[in-house]
Amino acid sequence: MASAGDEDLVASKTDGFKVGEKKTVEEYAKLVDQNDESLNRWKASLGISNSPALPVDPKDTRRCVIHSLALEVPGRSDITIDLSVPGALESLKSKPFSIKEGAKFRMKASFKVQHDVLSGLKYLQVVKRKGIRVSKDEEMLGSYAPNTQEKPVYEKKFAEDEAPSGMMARGHYEAVSKFVDDDDHTHLKFEWSFDIAKDWK
Repeated sequence: MASAGDEDLVASKTDGFKVGEKKTVEEYAKLVDQNDESLNRWKASLGISNSPALPVDPKDTRRCVIHSLALEVPGRSDITIDLSVPGALESLKSKPFSIKEGAKFRMKASFKVQHDVLSGLKYLQVVKRKGIRVSKDEEMLGSYAPNTQEKPVYEKKFAEDEAPSGMMARGHYEAVSKFVDDDDHTHLKFEWSFDIAKDWK
């Protein structure tokens, strides 16, 4: 049986696009061409370098580990959810946080990639109020090589958003979000909730 939001949490597809042939980090690293500046820039954008890889528990088969999620608001301290804390995901739905109506904010995620190159990581989000969908968002986060000692963690800031305003917009909202890659593999899915209020609480 499909869980909440499954029918909405589907990444958009580009007609004719096919996921390229998979390569290991070692294979990507061997793609060296001193005269091909664009190739070298592309490898650098993936985080492929000569820095030693971080040690990985062979029993941990996850390719992407989301460490934390945060709400960033100009002039205010970040609201950060440390996902390594037991029960953190479960509390996201039962303990909503408040956002002031009309406030500008952005989400950001801290995560680690291990074992292999992660291709086309996306963040999908569906927000509902009283069971009716009010928004659906998709944010492309990019492709990443496994973390190294030089770069032990990645942090990605999402596009800035603005909370709705007005008496009709105030109230309780429920959301379902997930991180998915080009292979349609879900790395994290969670339900959460928030309140749009007249002022910060």
